[in-house]
Amino acid sequence: MTFAPDTIETIARARADLRMGVAVVIGDAVVLATETLDAQRLRDLLALGGTPSLAITGRRAETLKARAYDGDLARVILPPDATLAWVQSIADPADDLRNPMKGPLATERESDCAAHRVALDLCKSSRLLPAAVVLLIEDGPGFAENNRLTWIDLETAAGHLQNRSPLHPVVQARLPMEVSEAGRLHIFRPEDGGEEHYAIEIGRPDRSQPVLCRLHSACFTGDLMGSLKCDCGPQLRAALAQMGHEGHGVLLYLNQEGRGIGLTNKMRAYSLQDQGFDTVEANHRLGFEDDERDFRLGSDILKSMGFSAVRLLTNNPRKVEMMRTSGIEVAERVALAVGENRHNAAYLATKAKKSGHLL
Repeated sequence: MTFAPDTIETIARARADLRMGVAVVIGDAVVLATETLDAQRLRDLLALGGTPSLAITGRRAETLKARAYDGDLARVILPPDATLAWVQSIADPADDLRNPMKGPLATERESDCAAHRVALDLCKSSRLLPAAVVLLIEDGPGFAENNRLTWIDLETAAGHLQNRSPLHPVVQARLPMEVSEAGRLHIFRPEDGGEEHYAIEIGRPDRSQPVLCRLHSACFTGDLMGSLKCDCGPQLRAALAQMGHEGHGVLLYLNQEGRGIGLTNKMRAYSLQDQGFDTVEANHRLGFEDDERDFRLGSDILKSMGFSAVRLLTNNPRKVEMMRTSGIEVAERVALAVGENRHNAAYLATKAKKSGHLL
C-alpha cells in the first residue's frame, strides 16, 4: 500500500509549485518559472554555481534574434550578474518596443536540452509565460529530497506531457435555457487535474445521425463581457440559437481560453495588439504558437456521449481536420459568420489570412 503520488499527480503538483514560484527538479535539472521567479530565489540558484540558462521557445527566440540551436527552443546563457529584471525582460515582451536591444544573447548549442523542453511544456500547461530558468546539477533526486522539492522523472514526464489526459464524465443534469428548455449540461474532468470541459446537449439528438455540433473555446471577454475585439460571443449565441431552432445539438465548451494560452496570457497578447501587432504576431512574441488548442478533446467528449458524426458549426478548417483525424466523421461544415464589427475587423482578417478561417 502506498499513498505516494503517481507520475500524473506529481506533474500536477509541479505545475502548482511553478505557479507559486517554487522550484521543481526535472531529472537532474533545477527549474524555476520565469514569470513567478523572485530575486532571492534567483540569487540562490546562481549561488549553486554551474551555468544556468533561460529556456525560451523558438518563437520568442526569433523575436529576440537569439539563435535557437535546438529548433523549437533556445537556451539563453545567464550572465553571472543577471538580475531579475533582465531575466524577466527576456521572457516577457511587454517592454520590447521600449527596450528592443536586449542582447547580444549567447545561447547554448551543446548538451542535452530534454529537461528544458519539459520545463517549457510545464510552464505552458500551467498557463504561465513559456520561459524557465534551468540549472543542470549532478544529483537531481537527492537535491530535491534535501530541499523538499518536487522531483519528476525526465523521460516519464516527457511522455505524459506529450499526451492529452483522458477525460471522464462526472455528472449531468437538466438545464433549461432561453434557446431550449430541453437542455442538459454534462461535466467532463481530466485525470491530470486540469480544467474541466463541458457539453451542452439540446434535446435528445439521435446518436445514429450526424449531430449539429459546435466546438467552442472558452472566451471570458467575449462570451461573458460582450467584448467587441473578437466574434466569440456572437458565435456562441448563434450556435445555441440554431440548435434550439432545430431542436437538437451539442455545444462543447472547452476551457482553452485565448487559443489555449489562458486568460492572463491572452491579455498580454491584447496589450501587444494595442502596440500594433496582430493576434498571431502577439502570440509569437509571447513565445506561443499561432494556436495552442487541442480540439481532440472535443472528439473524446463526443465519443463518450455516443456520437460518431457531426454537422460542425465552424469557420475553422483545422477543427474539421482534427475531428476527422480523431475518428469523428464531419458530414457537413456549417458556416457561422457572425459578429464582425469595426473593433474586430482586422482580427478577423488575420484569422482568414494567417489561420485559414473561411470568413
